[in-house]
Amino acid sequence: MSTMPPRVIVVPGPEDVAAAARALVLEGEREALARSGMFRVALAGGSTPRRLYELLAASPDADFANWHVFFGDERWVPADHLDSNARMAREALLDRVAIPHQQVHAIDTSAGSPARAACLYAMTLRRKLAPAPGELPRFDLVLLGLGADGHTASLFPGSSALVAAAADLAVATWAEGAGAWRVTLTAGVLGAARAVVFLVSGADKAEALRRVLGSDGTDEPPAALVRPSAGSLTFVVDEAAAARAGSEPPAA
Repeated sequence: MSTMPPRVIVVPGPEDVAAAARALVLEGEREALARSGMFRVALAGGSTPRRLYELLAASPDADFANWHVFFGDERWVPADHLDSNARMAREALLDRVAIPHQQVHAIDTSAGSPARAACLYAMTLRRKLAPAPGELPRFDLVLLGLGADGHTASLFPGSSALVAAAADLAVATWAEGAGAWRVTLTAGVLGAARAVVFLVSGADKAEALRRVLGSDGTDEPPAALVRPSAGSLTFVVDEAAAARAGSEPPAA
């Protein structure tokens, strides 16, 4: 587990969350391109990151030709469904920039079952990220949101996904509150990234954020399980969500 405390950036409102996160993504891109010539990023779904994606789409300094895009989780709906995380990302970002189609790796919700889709996505991660034997695939950057119940990606309280085997990369999970299946990356894979950035906005997230940042290993919300073992962990939060979080100036 990383010994570095999380970095918490508190900004006034949701638009500022998106702007500060954009700077962090582009910083991660620059570092990744210098290191390997490619930027391997896992996108978050939900409502909070949409504005970030729109800002990224309007960024002339982004080298989209060398992005390799993955997803932290997906709802078990058709790819063109309004609830699809991939559809949201396509509309806000992917269809608006020059990322080669073959470098966008969505979770296949036409694969027959959530379990099969999870298995296929794990194979994709191993093939595209090529981890060394015995190691987990490593993203350059993972974007995550935070639910009011402390969930992130589709790692919900009480979910079987929270006790996935250490070697599991992606699993099917039943979202009790939504009454629907999801496919999600495991906490281990998310935490193996070089950088993890949480985007948190709204007063309804304040208690969850307090619990995640104050987690002592007991009664942990799912989001607290994403602990980079050899990378950075940053929370970009607005004032309504900040609760007891410390602050520092937004990224330039």
